[in-house]
Amino acid sequence: MSTEPSDLYAVLRRVRPLHLLSARAVTAALESEQLTLGVRALLEVLTDGGPAPVPAIGRTLSMPRQVIQRLVDQAHEQGLVTTRPNPAHRRSPLVDLTDRGRTTFDRVHEAELRNLAAIAADLDPADVATTVRVLDALVAGVTRITEESP
Repeated sequence: MSTEPSDLYAVLRRVRPLHLLSARAVTAALESEQLTLGVRALLEVLTDGGPAPVPAIGRTLSMPRQVIQRLVDQAHEQGLVTTRPNPAHRRSPLVDLTDRGRTTFDRVHEAELRNLAAIAADLDPADVATTVRVLDALVAGVTRITEESP
């Protein structure tokens, strides 16, 4: 049995407002931390994957290298990240979290999880797992589409 394209489109129609509303909620919560949404995303990538060069972070976030470099510069000015030589590439240093960056991300993420707790309480874990699989498939499929487009 296969899914109808219109059913996937219905998922995408719900993801768009969810994305915008989530961005607004996170941005509002970040004001007290003096973080931007972009710097928060950078901290999360480094928390999840460890030190990485700017181009790799850009691929993870589907953002241009230049944008990531600006975020790294902002985070560096705030003492949240540091750079060090990259043994795999002379001109592309590794970006890594400082202790302050790690502590800041952990604090922000814990607050986000507390905010999600009430929503999570009403959902079946199997439904959430299925949703994650569907969204992963959509991301992979749309990525293929964008890579194949001229």
